[in-house]
Parts: sequence; C-alpha cells; structure tokens
Amino acid sequence: VQLQASGGGLVQAGGSLRLSCAASGFTFGVYSLGWLRQAPGKEREFVAAVGTAGAGYYADSVTGRFTISRDDTKKMVYLQMTNLKPEDTAIYYCAADRSPAIIRVNPGNLDYYGQGTQVTVSS
Repeated sequence: VQLQASGGGLVQAGGSLRLSCAASGFTFGVYSLGWLRQAPGKEREFVAAVGTAGAGYYADSVTGRFTISRDDTKKMVYLQMTNLKPEDTAIYYCAADRSPAIIRVNPGNLDYYGQGTQVTVSS
C-alpha cells in the first residue's frame, strides 16, 4: 500500500496550494480518503475527508477555505487550500479508511497513511 502526498511548499498568508495524493496497493474505490495534519508540538488532527460518492467533510477550522476531491480513475485525492493562514502550517498527510466518520474521529488509528508533505504559511 502506498499513499504518496505532494504539493506542499512555502506560501504567504492569503495564498493557495493544491496537495495531491497518489494511491496504490488497495481497492481505492471502496475507501474513503482524507487529509490530516500535524503541527510541531501538536497531535495529528483531521482536516478533511471525502466519501466514496464524493461528498466532502471538513474540520471547522478549514471549512470554506479548503476543498477535498477524488479521482477514482487516477486513484488520486486532492486538497485545494485557499486563503491560507499561518496556523495552517503543518505536515499534511493523506490517509484512507472505510468511512469519513472514522477518519474524522480516529485520525490516529486509520487503515492506511501516506508520508507527509510540509506546508508552511508565512505571515
């Protein structure tokens, strides 16, 4: 199983980034996909998840600014981030599990995780 995240970088506050995650090694279409993040000194937290039908779910802190999407033909999941804030600075991870609810409530114990990509937002 592989979840390969990319697209992180350094951006000024108010800017945008698009994260991508390429999946392989599992039955992509039956899994929900999500993005988590971990800032220095903090626990890993839920950011967004997308169900098998494409519905998105978001943490309150990113609602209205981030959009999650998936492309089952390419086995990809994306996170479009706009109006970035310094508090969005973290390592972002993609993950997979059986439902968006599981990803939201149990981000530390999911079926699959990818390696992270660093997002740094300067003020």
